[in-house]
Amino acid sequence: MRILLIGSGAREHALLRGLSKDPATTQLDVAPGNAGMGDLATVHPGIRVDDADSVIALARDLDSDLVVIGPEIPLVAGVADALREAGFAVFGPNRDAARIEGSKTFAKDVMAAAGVRTAHAEAIHPGATEQDIDAALGRFGPTWVVKDDGLAAGKGVVVTPDLAAARAHVEDVLAGGNPVLLESFLDGPEVSLFCLVDGETVVPLLPAQDHKRVFDNDEGPNTGGMGAYAPLPWLPADGVQRIVDEVCVPVAREMVARGCSYSGLLYAGIAWGQDGPSVVEFNCRFGDPETQAVLALLETPLAGLLNSVATGTLAAQPPLEWRDGYALTVVLAAHNYPGSPRTGDVITGVESENILHAGTARNGAGELVSAGGRVLNVIGTGDTLESARENAYATIAGINLDGSHYRTDIALPAVEGRISI
Repeated sequence: MRILLIGSGAREHALLRGLSKDPATTQLDVAPGNAGMGDLATVHPGIRVDDADSVIALARDLDSDLVVIGPEIPLVAGVADALREAGFAVFGPNRDAARIEGSKTFAKDVMAAAGVRTAHAEAIHPGATEQDIDAALGRFGPTWVVKDDGLAAGKGVVVTPDLAAARAHVEDVLAGGNPVLLESFLDGPEVSLFCLVDGETVVPLLPAQDHKRVFDNDEGPNTGGMGAYAPLPWLPADGVQRIVDEVCVPVAREMVARGCSYSGLLYAGIAWGQDGPSVVEFNCRFGDPETQAVLALLETPLAGLLNSVATGTLAAQPPLEWRDGYALTVVLAAHNYPGSPRTGDVITGVESENILHAGTARNGAGELVSAGGRVLNVIGTGDTLESARENAYATIAGINLDGSHYRTDIALPAVEGRISI
């Protein structure tokens, strides 16, 4: 099988590794890729992921049997639709279905119709007066959750007990001409559950937990994710099945009923409170960085699995097989991330096969340099979550990148037994 992967981050690097291990894979290509992917695939730089014509032209040139779309931007832009119209098998939902991430208002409407628990929400639209904004904010709190209604790469959410900070984010989003969503705060530990979805067929992967805040102890602003681990030792034995039965299956059925049947990876971001799982958000693709941990434990051949979703045969697949133990990923971020990151700094100490590239490139001298905010992901696996942590942090300690930073407490609350339901 000749496979073209669209994307350039550590999530895509993890997908490439999984696809490369499948005996069914005969050729791997990635566009635009990054500096760490060349040993696994042919890299095609310069391709814009949301440019459907360029992606189709490349897929035709490569005679690709399967196109796997990693990031959300091309999915929301309809690149999967254009590829399917051109005759390609595609892993990733069409534009209508991708609204589950692209429009939080749409997602709320789907959940309401499907009877899925989620936070109470209220939209504020551009043109709202100061009185309108104050009145809406007054209906929420004492912890405010303020979300951009559209795509925000995991960074468009402000969760704060500070009313002034909440109002400032509302104003920033509205000033850009976009609606903003206020939500009631969902308490309880968070779970990221990925499900392969083919119409009404839903197959869950291992549950994971992301660490969104930039600093230890969940301090500082939200980021695209600073680390993750899987599975979750504190989740009840029936936890995954409850999320599937109470959230993912009802949503999949509702999407079919609406004529926008889902095909691809549905990411359910869950808060587990007193009443069980409630939805924080949906994403229309593999999450980053949770994918890096989850796929490190997957034994089922990945290429055939993704192709079964793309060709509508997921229901015929045997149960997934998983490696015993735990996996953890730690993100190494550039100086000043999640603000405007400094790029072009030389990186050394990246020889370990447990390192995935995210924001990397080569300079004129051929040196590996930083080229984004989240630069590298380090993977650790082990029989216990504690040993997985030790292995990951032993590796990241050997990487040199001036001004870089990373969290030192990924999965630590779980290891210390400080998470419970």
